[in-house]
Amino acid sequence: MLLTVSTTHRPATDLGYLLVKHPDKVHAFDVPTGTAYVMYPEAGEERCTAALLLDVDPQRLRAQQDTFELGQYVNDRPYAASSLLAGAIAKVFRTALRGASRDRPELASERIPLEIGVPVLRGTESLTVRLFEPLGWQVEATPIPFEPEIGGDSRYVELRLTGHLKLSDALNHLYVLLPVLDDAKHYWVAPDEIDKLLRSGAGWLAGHPEKVLIARRYLAHRKAYATSALAQLEAAEPATEEEAELPVARKVTLAEQRRDAVLAALAEVDAARVLDLGCGGGALLTALVKDRRFTEIVGADVSSRALEMAGRRLRLDRLPDRERDRITLRQSALTYRDDRLRGYDAAVLMEVIEHVDPPRLPALEANVFGHARPRAVVVTTPNSEYNVHYEGLAGMRHSDHRFEWTRAEFEAWAQRVAAEHGYAVSFRGVGEAHDDTGAPTQLALFTESTESDVTA
Repeated sequence: MLLTVSTTHRPATDLGYLLVKHPDKVHAFDVPTGTAYVMYPEAGEERCTAALLLDVDPQRLRAQQDTFELGQYVNDRPYAASSLLAGAIAKVFRTALRGASRDRPELASERIPLEIGVPVLRGTESLTVRLFEPLGWQVEATPIPFEPEIGGDSRYVELRLTGHLKLSDALNHLYVLLPVLDDAKHYWVAPDEIDKLLRSGAGWLAGHPEKVLIARRYLAHRKAYATSALAQLEAAEPATEEEAELPVARKVTLAEQRRDAVLAALAEVDAARVLDLGCGGGALLTALVKDRRFTEIVGADVSSRALEMAGRRLRLDRLPDRERDRITLRQSALTYRDDRLRGYDAAVLMEVIEHVDPPRLPALEANVFGHARPRAVVVTTPNSEYNVHYEGLAGMRHSDHRFEWTRAEFEAWAQRVAAEHGYAVSFRGVGEAHDDTGAPTQLALFTESTESDVTA
């Protein structure tokens, strides 16, 4: 899956400053569905091209709605531009999407000659033109033919866009309209997608002649979401010049709130040596490394691939020795004893226990709370009562979840574990709470029992 961005603005290599990616290097980024690479097939004073290549791993990509038994393995997702590529744009070009550039701030706010290439895009020629042309692009959407023996055109086009636009506008157009043309998303659509649409569509979506179609398709045909987004577009008044210069507050995601809550709990117990059990690709590890209070950080996971991803995400090969010595990655199964995990100040099980088969939970409890026995343990897990607020959700929040507990079920489990292993436990919600159903995430903080805890 490929996207190219070219400019003839001189010096053309300034494109590297706008994208915050050096033209002399190949940059690699882990994304949920594979690996994204940024490279420059040409980089000269006259013309510069940056290429975003998304290498989709079929084993990590699960089709949301399979039409046949092998649908999660046999599909066009690794090749045709879609929301997968939009997600990679959001991660890899985050600064450029915001229109920020530390080294070339004036250029970031300037319209420059741009050429966008997408070799394979699912969508019709007419719809592609209807979506991009009103935004100032000259559009060439060439249908890709079937093989001669079959004849006719496929449902894919080769897209070429040319125009004078700000790079940030161009990237935001792609971020929104690629999944609109594909008319599908690779992930479950939640209410926060409304904010993403409005943020990325700022300055152009409200006046777009196809804004209704864009809202409906971007929000996966969730009528209530699309209605809300369109109402907010209608209600928004043009900002004054002074207001336009004010920074817009970004909504903090639930994942960020969860990490912050875990860090706060670790600070509460004055932990310096921390285990991240079931660390996955290293989302929490990244936050731990940034906090100097944590002098020793261990990420443990049963998946060697997850540990490789975490290592790349942390850029362990580029860290100074002093920083590198703070971090250890270990392959370890939480349902088996591991002496290497003993003696730490705190352990974190962030969104982990719900991925364990219930018959295996006693083994996890014995090994984490009994054998490893850190001074404190932080556990987070979804609150199943809150699921009613996610429109269209049938069943659990993730296909790999073995269970999701109510608040009462989680508290009963945590209190039993605490009593059996000599811990005290307290509870708190994470995320915006509802009066009836509580917060979307529930957190338990286990601390070693003192004599007063036992007698109480």
